[in-house]
Amino acid sequence: MVQSKCACKNILARMPCNSRIAPNNCSRIYIMNNDQSTLADDQPPEPTDIFLWANQADAHKDELEIDLFLFTKGYTVYATNYAKELKAQLKVLFLYDMISQVQTGAATGMAVRDFEAAAAEDNVLERTTLDRVDHAQEVIEQIRYGEETLEVFREGDHEFKKVKGIVARFSRQGAEPFFVAKILPQSQVLKGATAWMYNGDSFQPFSADVGLKITPDNQVLIAGGDIFAFNESKFIRLFGYDAKQFAVAEEKIAEIEKNFKLKFPEGMTFDALVRDTKSLVTKLQKVEIGLVTQEQVIEQADEMGLELMTDDATGEIIIMDAKDAAKFVNLLNDDYMTSDMTGIKYELKGKKELRGDSEAAVSEG
Repeated sequence: MVQSKCACKNILARMPCNSRIAPNNCSRIYIMNNDQSTLADDQPPEPTDIFLWANQADAHKDELEIDLFLFTKGYTVYATNYAKELKAQLKVLFLYDMISQVQTGAATGMAVRDFEAAAAEDNVLERTTLDRVDHAQEVIEQIRYGEETLEVFREGDHEFKKVKGIVARFSRQGAEPFFVAKILPQSQVLKGATAWMYNGDSFQPFSADVGLKITPDNQVLIAGGDIFAFNESKFIRLFGYDAKQFAVAEEKIAEIEKNFKLKFPEGMTFDALVRDTKSLVTKLQKVEIGLVTQEQVIEQADEMGLELMTDDATGEIIIMDAKDAAKFVNLLNDDYMTSDMTGIKYELKGKKELRGDSEAAVSEG
């Protein structure tokens, strides 16, 4: 065990301490054990040091073992096998360029910013925490805690068209594993029944059930409790996490909980309901809190026959599930109306405020 006031001096020997983006780390006390660093006191864990990760992965790359997993569009994980001849190629396709990008970034001032607040731009690496990205956490937990129960993917028993992504786990003795994920669009999948090979000077039947083209681009790294999105759009497609929308939704949820009295079943929260329901995340982007009151919401629900329950003793609006949450958010957004002409009740999917005859005429045109 080694104690040092600057992890850079012992581990980042090839990188000057003052070249790192987070120089404050250099003034803290670290305890080094099995190549992992943790704060000496009982503070919450620090974000994963991506520059330290890159140097450690580079230093120990020959010791790394690789396991491959596939996951479906429903985020069910399958184990796979691969020929030992592929091991060197796997490191090239999944790891080496990622290490190189981070080490080059360290020398050119690359910044690491929160995914929820940052925009995709050159020399900026976006980071978020694993516990914020439900589907990513679901995939990693199946690998970490249920690997022995995972089915091995077999094309005869499963359908490759349902596969969404591939995860490479890199591990070595005495160190925490890390994971590199890539999306597998169907355009990269070759079905044996419809593909040919060109061997020598002639076309030949494709001898495998399925062929895969793995692109060498950097997409997603999961290390410790953090996710690093090297490719923002592919990260969003892989795990269905649009951080910018979630950040807005979380602000709206906080405003709602401040201004409205809501009641949920034990163990359920408004935040969890919204995270699990993409349509609610989208709807909350446009909701303006404060235009209607709790009493108005309850009255409108009764008038429209929406069966939104309330607690008679406390006046709280009872939200039992995502359907109730959707009704409540629609009420906040004034998305129900009764036609004065026909008396028919409507849920509005889109609307535009009319501010005068001239604007109405323009809208109609």
